[in-house]
Amino acid sequence: MISVVIPAHNEAPVIGRLLRGLLAGASPGELQVVVVPNGCTDDTERTAAAFGDPVLVVPLENSGKYAALRAGDSRATGTEVIYLDADVELTADDARHLAASLRQPGVLAAAPERVVATGRSSWPVRWYYDIWQELPVVRDGLFGRGVIAVSPEGRQRLHELPDVMGDDLAASVAFTAAERRVVRDARVVVHPPRTLADLIRRRVRSVTATTQLQQARPGTVDSARTSRADLLGILRRRPAAAPKLAMFLAVTAVCRWRARRPIRSGDFTTWLRDESSRAA
Repeated sequence: MISVVIPAHNEAPVIGRLLRGLLAGASPGELQVVVVPNGCTDDTERTAAAFGDPVLVVPLENSGKYAALRAGDSRATGTEVIYLDADVELTADDARHLAASLRQPGVLAAAPERVVATGRSSWPVRWYYDIWQELPVVRDGLFGRGVIAVSPEGRQRLHELPDVMGDDLAASVAFTAAERRVVRDARVVVHPPRTLADLIRRRVRSVTATTQLQQARPGTVDSARTSRADLLGILRRRPAAAPKLAMFLAVTAVCRWRARRPIRSGDFTTWLRDESSRAA
């Protein structure tokens, strides 16, 4: 059996979409799905509970992704565990491919190929993600997908991670390149922000979370940083992408500047959430 743990804070508009796609192709007893609504003020809990078995709903009064992950993990009984964000889309077949990859010797963590659905996003957002997805660290890392699957040994390693905002980045860099896999036969649909303002909010959170992880574990995120050579490589391969690269660099500069205040004040708890990608 494969366990799927889904922390969910006010995800009523999207949790049904995820669960329908995940359960549609699942065989009886194949999946155990643990949804952890935390600090919700909407119908997330009721929507998830309406699916019945094999969905187990574990509500928490207070919001907090780390606590929700822990609560869901404590109920997970599968050999392989998939930690899954509520605002993405993953099918049972994708879950099977992820679990199968974890049975290969030496593989402790896996994630699917990322499909960024930018069809409803503004052109600056589309340009940003067009460059972002070409970065080597983005292609090879497990972060930014909303999905991380782990073996029993990999699960134990995640238990040792500190409580940080950038949980997916922390999980990605916790494993060496030889220990992690991006599974080409599995796909996750990621819904990006629709507006530039929401993109900036999300990226400010990312910069803040990266800094928090670096402070907690110095040197940890070095392997996940983008270099000037990475950017020049994109430009050499695609000279026509120069305007998009300029947009990418401008957004990056703005986000780093805006992240200075929370970093200086040590505010690593304010979750700058993008609501536009969750709109029905």
